[in-house]
Amino acid sequence: MKNSDLLDVIIVGGSYAGLSAAMSLGRSLRKVLVLDNGKPCNRQTPYSHNFITHDGEKPLEILRTAKKQVENYDTITFFEGLATKGKKTENGFEVITENGESFKAKKLIFATGITDDIPNIKGFKECWGISLIHCPYCHGYEFRNRKTAIIANGDRGFHLSSIIKNLTDDITIFTRGEACFTDEQLEKLSENKISIIETEIEEMVHHKGNVDYLSLNNGEKLNFDAVYGAFHFKQHSDIPGSLGCKFTEHGHLVVDHKQMTTEAGIYACGDNSSILRSVANAVHTGNFTGAMVNMELSNEVF
Repeated sequence: MKNSDLLDVIIVGGSYAGLSAAMSLGRSLRKVLVLDNGKPCNRQTPYSHNFITHDGEKPLEILRTAKKQVENYDTITFFEGLATKGKKTENGFEVITENGESFKAKKLIFATGITDDIPNIKGFKECWGISLIHCPYCHGYEFRNRKTAIIANGDRGFHLSSIIKNLTDDITIFTRGEACFTDEQLEKLSENKISIIETEIEEMVHHKGNVDYLSLNNGEKLNFDAVYGAFHFKQHSDIPGSLGCKFTEHGHLVVDHKQMTTEAGIYACGDNSSILRSVANAVHTGNFTGAMVNMELSNEVF
């Protein structure tokens, strides 16, 4: 493939969603380029769960197997690098990487994921994805019936509590400041024996990412086996926004029933456009997006 070639599709992001979209397109003989910088968001997570046929496997092993299978389709090309710019052209789109490489295609798929805004608290980064977790469906079973902390406030904290309560009866919510629950929520939390601590966390003391205790700035040290965090996030790539794509109030890319963004010819799949954040959902939306893009390409010439 030459950089000047007009491809059918450029997929920005080569993790689970991107590879799934690529396979769907490759099986329809579409000329596809997968651009990826090799840094999936769950690279620190030791095991992936709740993905049928792959439950309990290492995320990077799933990824390696997926890429190996996608490489079997000779119309798919891979380029390792970070996409930093995108623009519309007469025939579609152009994507430029951080080292100046340029590629053109009729359609774009963003499978770029999101970046978590983890608090700058000692130990958080090292525990993220191991014992500091975001999803009870992905990792909650492994910490069932264990002493559990939730770092969240308001509706987010209440929502997480209601789901995690089915997995353990020992839950403490850390709001890291004044609690923002309604009277009805406070009553429900009390009924379920869920305590609330407003004191700020100073450090998550751990052993190789496995939490031992939370050290608070008032000197308290409280032991926990698992910590759930509901943190803000940002889009991993700012290219969709620069191309005019719109976002939801929570920050996800707006997509329609075909996974198309608000800009014609630009699609999105995986974590960047879904509140359901899991490997299984990324694979599902990627597969579906590939089929929808192929259908659009087919309809344009049929």
